[in-house]
Amino acid sequence: MKQFKQKIQEGFTLVEILIVVVIIGILATVAIPTYFSYVEKAYASDAKTQLKNILMNAKLYAQQTGDFPDEVDQMIEDGYMTLSESVKLKWEFDISGLELLNGEAGGEMKATSLEDMGGGAGKEVTYDVTNGKWTGYGQSGSTDDGGGE
Repeated sequence: MKQFKQKIQEGFTLVEILIVVVIIGILATVAIPTYFSYVEKAYASDAKTQLKNILMNAKLYAQQTGDFPDEVDQMIEDGYMTLSESVKLKWEFDISGLELLNGEAGGEMKATSLEDMGGGAGKEVTYDVTNGKWTGYGQSGSTDDGGGE
């Protein structure tokens, strides 16, 4: 007597595979923009940290000299602060907008990304010292004291 072997079907059908691909596509459409938003905020956080450090040292500089420095290099040369080489390769800082307003720090300071920054060159993070508001790359107009105090 011959035995008949029953063929067992294995694997997925084309329709099942297509459904999975569509679901993955939908999830990626939602997740990828969110991921890039987090990456931007992380890069901007580095600039914010550096600007807070610079502002704190600029306030000390102004207390001892009577005026804010024109540029970060002036504070570095005078021994008020240091910046690591990696920070110098990623960011350029503009503090020429700092001023004394009624004995308090005021004005604006800015960090602009350079080629070595992962998010690309030309991204600006600005801190309005007078109003305590961050704007620009990776920001949603958040308010912060900026002094880290």
